[in-house]
Amino acid sequence: MASTFHFRAVSSDGRLRSGAITAESDKSAAAELRRQGLIPVYVGVEKQKKLEFRLPSLARGRRKDILFFTQEMSTLLNAGVPLDRALAITGELTDRGPFRSIVLDVMRVLKGGKSLADSLATHPAYFSELYINMVRAGEASGSLAQIFERLAEFERTRDDLRGYIISSLIYPALLACVGVASIFVLLNFVVPRFAEIFSDPRMKIPTPTAILLQVSAMVQTYWLPAAATLATALIAMQSYIRTVPGKLWWDSTRLRVPLLGDALRKAETARFARAMATLVAASVPLVQSLGIARGILNNRRIAGTLEGIAQGVKRGEGISGPLAKAGEFPPLAGHLLAVGEETGHLDAMFNRMADIYETETRTAIRRFTSIFEPLIILVMGVMVGTLILSLMLAITSINDVAV
Repeated sequence: MASTFHFRAVSSDGRLRSGAITAESDKSAAAELRRQGLIPVYVGVEKQKKLEFRLPSLARGRRKDILFFTQEMSTLLNAGVPLDRALAITGELTDRGPFRSIVLDVMRVLKGGKSLADSLATHPAYFSELYINMVRAGEASGSLAQIFERLAEFERTRDDLRGYIISSLIYPALLACVGVASIFVLLNFVVPRFAEIFSDPRMKIPTPTAILLQVSAMVQTYWLPAAATLATALIAMQSYIRTVPGKLWWDSTRLRVPLLGDALRKAETARFARAMATLVAASVPLVQSLGIARGILNNRRIAGTLEGIAQGVKRGEGISGPLAKAGEFPPLAGHLLAVGEETGHLDAMFNRMADIYETETRTAIRRFTSIFEPLIILVMGVMVGTLILSLMLAITSINDVAV
C-alpha cells in the first residue's frame, strides 16, 4: 500500500529541495528521488523541521561531540574495524549521555538497512548536509575511512580558528565592559558623595566640576529608563537581524568596519576554502559543492555570491573567473584557484587557500586587538582622568568659600 513520505534532498545545482512523495516504502521513495536526479538527505513519514543549510555551529558541547565522533570513526575505520563495530565502540567511548543515544540510534537505523549517510541524516541537528554528503560520497567510492579523516581535519581546523577568534576578542570585550561599569559606578555612587560637600552656595564650583555634577545627576535620574530603552533597542535589532533583509544588512555592515571587516572576510574565505577542499577531494560535483558551501558560511552577503559563481561554473567559465568577478573574496583567492584549474589540482589549491587565509585571519585578528585594546584603555583613561581631575579642582577650590 502506497504511503506519503516527506523528503529533503539536494538537486544537481546544489539547492536543497523539500516536499512529499508517494511510494510503497521509504527505500522506494529514495530510489524515485535518485531517478529524478536528487540526492535524498531525509525520507520519512514525519515532516522534518526546517534547518539552516550549514555545518552545525550549535552549542559548543555539540561541536565537541561531532569532532570526537569524527576523529574516533576515522581512527577505527582506518584500523580496519567494521562500520557497525566502529559505531558501537564510539558510542561506548563518549562521555556525554545524550550524544551516546544519538550514536546508538544511528547504529540502529544502519542495522535496519539504511546507509550510514541516511542514518546520520535522521539527526540533522548534529550532522549537517555537508557532513552527510561527504559520508555519502565516501560510501559510493568505498573510501569511507579517508572521508572521515578529511572530515576530522575539517572539523578540527574550523574549531581551532573559531576558538582563536573568540579567545582573542574576549579580553577587549571584557576590558570595555569593566571600563563602562567603572565609569557608571563613579557617576552613580562616588560623585554624588562629593556633591554633598559642594552643596554650600558660597562655594565657587569650577566649570568642569559643575558639568560633572550635572552629568552625575542625569545618570542617577535617567539610567534606568536609558537601560530599558537600550535593552529594547537591542532586542528589536536582534529580531530584525534574524530576518533575511536584516541579516544581509548586518553582515554587510560588519564587513565595512575597519580592521574587523577585513578579519571577518578572511575568516569566511578560509571557511569556504576548507569546505570546498573537503568536498572536491571527495569527488562531489563542483556546482553541488558550491551549494553546500553556501550553507556553511556565516556571512549572507558573501554566501549570496556563491549562487552567481555556480551559474558561471555551469556556463563553463570555471570557478576562478566568476569568483574574482564576485568581488567579495580577496583578490589572491581568484589567482590561486586559476592556478588550481590550470594544473588540475583544484582540491589541493583549495587546501592551500584555506591554510593561507586561516593564517591571515589570525594576523588580522591580532592587528585588530593590538589597536582596539590600547584604544579602549586610552578612552577609559581619559574619561576617568577627566572625572578625577574635575573632583580635584573642586576640592582645591574649597579655600575660596566666602567667609
